[in-house]
Amino acid sequence: MSADLPDQMTAIAITTPGGAEVLQPVERSMPAPGHGELLIACAAAGINRPDVLQRQGGYPPPPGASDIPGLEIAGEVVAIGPGVVGWHIGDRACALVAGGGYATHCLAPAMQALPWPVGATAVTAAALPETVFTVWHNVFERGRLGAGERLLVHGGSSGIGTTAIQLAAALGARVFATAGSDAKCRACERLGAERAINYRSEDFVAVVKELTAGAGADLILDMVGGEYLARNLEALALEGRLVQIAFLKGPKVEVNLMRLMLKRQTITGSTLRARSIADKGAIAAAVRRHVWPLLEAGRVAPVIDSTFELREAAAAHIRMEGGEHIGKIVLTI
Repeated sequence: MSADLPDQMTAIAITTPGGAEVLQPVERSMPAPGHGELLIACAAAGINRPDVLQRQGGYPPPPGASDIPGLEIAGEVVAIGPGVVGWHIGDRACALVAGGGYATHCLAPAMQALPWPVGATAVTAAALPETVFTVWHNVFERGRLGAGERLLVHGGSSGIGTTAIQLAAALGARVFATAGSDAKCRACERLGAERAINYRSEDFVAVVKELTAGAGADLILDMVGGEYLARNLEALALEGRLVQIAFLKGPKVEVNLMRLMLKRQTITGSTLRARSIADKGAIAAAVRRHVWPLLEAGRVAPVIDSTFELREAAAAHIRMEGGEHIGKIVLTI
């Protein structure tokens, strides 16, 4: 089932691994949805750091995924593959995808698509899937954060960070965050962080210990890695959990396991992109149950730093790599 569609679509291709200038518009054949898939005419697409890594040649798409970058989209359903139920031509959908988001049209597994939250725009809907799926799965499913517990979010002003702060605060946790400037710290506090720590001028371990009367954080969400691992374990409480979702400072570290053993701590982590459609579909269902009501009630909202037109994808990447953004960068299509 499909609407009338052109034979070609416009996309942003990575012409060769390199700097932002390698992102160039190209014409591609219009894809047709397979079993269990939707074809979405994209109105907006979120920019994420994995897109930058893919452009640089360090994060190739999984087998079978589009080579076009882009992991989250929002738009209108224009074609429906066999085996899909619950979706109709013209429905507004946002979706987590394994690639293909920087384009006028993108295929999405129906299990990974959700209706736009009530009140959302294309830009705010496109800013949700990658960050909300990541935060819900890692903080609340893997990390088991409960009401009254203490969460430390590294990179609090990022898309992931701003989402984690809001969700955790809305669900009753005490939230602390780190960020790289006083302005970013104040932004984190406006979103619900009890205290934001400027990691350039303060020791987050000492501050967290002070804020918790020496107990430490029950859960730490980390995207830094490297030297932060040992410091995270020091900042964690008894039975504390560390959830690793990226490693800007490198994936290989040396750590004293005695602290982990004595404090009965847990280290876990995950990636989303290579997970099965069924896995991501289960996360989507949980997000719709638990997070969509918070969005529709206005208790949580994506923070939009800036928008760029599709042809300006290179400028959007430059903005992300500059590190000055607060919240999400989104392409409009």
